[in-house]
Amino acid sequence: MSHVIRVFGDPVLRQRAAEVDDIDGTLARLADDMLVTMYEAPGLGLAAPQVGVQKRLFVYDLQDDTGAHVIVNPTIVEARGEWLHEEGCLSVPGLAFEIVRPKEVHVTGWDIDGKELSIDGDEMLARLLQHEIDHLDGILLLERLDPDQRKQALRELRNRDPELGGRGPTASANRL
Repeated sequence: MSHVIRVFGDPVLRQRAAEVDDIDGTLARLADDMLVTMYEAPGLGLAAPQVGVQKRLFVYDLQDDTGAHVIVNPTIVEARGEWLHEEGCLSVPGLAFEIVRPKEVHVTGWDIDGKELSIDGDEMLARLLQHEIDHLDGILLLERLDPDQRKQALRELRNRDPELGGRGPTASANRL
C-alpha cells in the first residue's frame, strides 16, 4: 500500500521520531509500504515521518546490486571528511541544492528482522544515511542550506502554486 508523502509545512516533519521498541509484523508491513511509496515517488530513501509515522525507521535503495534496505533506530557513530553534492528531498519537491555533508559515516541500528547492523558508508550512501537520520530527528534539508540558499528556497516555496508541489527536482538531483 502506498502512502502520501508529507511535504514542507507539515508539522510531523519537524518532530523527533520515537525509538522503535518492538520489531514485529506491523513494522515489517510499514517498511514494505514505505518501499512501495519510495519507488513510486521515485526516490532513493524514505523515512517514516515522511509518511506521517513517528518511528525511527527508514528505507532506502541506491539502485545498486545491494537492493532495498530497512534500518530501525539508526545512530551515526562516526563521521569524517566533507563532500559537496547536490541533494533533493521527497518532502521538499522540486528543489535541489549543493550541500556539504561528511563524506564517510559509520551507522549502527537494526534490520527488520531485529539483527544488529553496522554500516560504513561513503559518498552517496553516507549522504543518504545522514539525510534520512535528519528526518528522524525532525531536521529538513532546508536547515542544511547556507543562509542565501535557504532564503532562495523559502522564496520559491512561498511563491509556488500548490498544484506544482509534485513537480520533480532537477534531473541530476537524488531525492532522498
